Amino acid sequence: MTTTPASQTQRAQIVATVGPASASRDIFSAMVAAGLDVVRLNFAWGTLDERVPQIAMIREVAAGAGKHIPIIQDLPGPRVQEQSGHTYDHTGASLTEQDKTSIAFGAAHQLEYLALSFVGSAADVEECRAVVAAAGGAQKIIAKIERKVALEHIDAIIAASDAIMIARGDLGSEVPLEEIPFIEADLIAKTRAAGKPVITATQMLFSMIDHPTPSRAEVTDIEYAVAHGSDAVMLSDETAAGKYPVEAVEHMRLGIEATQRHEGLLPLHLL
Repeated sequence: MTTTPASQTQRAQIVATVGPASASRDIFSAMVAAGLDVVRLNFAWGTLDERVPQIAMIREVAAGAGKHIPIIQDLPGPRVQEQSGHTYDHTGASLTEQDKTSIAFGAAHQLEYLALSFVGSAADVEECRAVVAAAGGAQKIIAKIERKVALEHIDAIIAASDAIMIARGDLGSEVPLEEIPFIEADLIAKTRAAGKPVITATQMLFSMIDHPTPSRAEVTDIEYAVAHGSDAVMLSDETAAGKYPVEAVEHMRLGIEATQRHEGLLPLHLL
């Protein structure tokens, strides 16, 4: 996997989800100026037709800023939406027909990454890679670690993937919450040891959906993740649907920069 030399950029990257709150050119441009490095598009919501102008806007703004901004298409996976939350099928196919359609769309639009949901084994990653190849795509695969069974096969999953995302939301439904920080640190160490990028995600600045500044605990969470070696940290609802998407990127950048001044870390980078 290609990485950006540390001499070009020293800090961990910021992945921000583009959604209704951040899909306008002005807001997205401000997010790029604030420090956004990578875009996540959540393919569990919206239509493929809606993605076409979003992708065009993202690439036009990036070109105007003289910056390459990779796009991650986050696949929905075998998820069943319910009023009380969501469930997923533990024994079903890892890729749904919706996922396969999304992969073909990503291949056609030359998206750089896809995030594979509810990975349980290296075989899930290899199945996805075969679907990408059949679609004529070149998307690199980020395995989302959000199931207990994935932890049991983590070394093989890391070896099969191009990058890892620690998806703490669903993972927190499968393991005790008090264990999450230790699992996070272990996953970061294992992925870094394999020479692959690792993204820490979920509720990093959750209070900023409604407030212009983060809590002290959220700042600590970001800095903990970066201090342990996260190559990227991710914003989800904070930038997709929140009231302060630009400020969320700014505060995440400040936390990253402060940590790396103290730690002298040199992260790997997504393309």
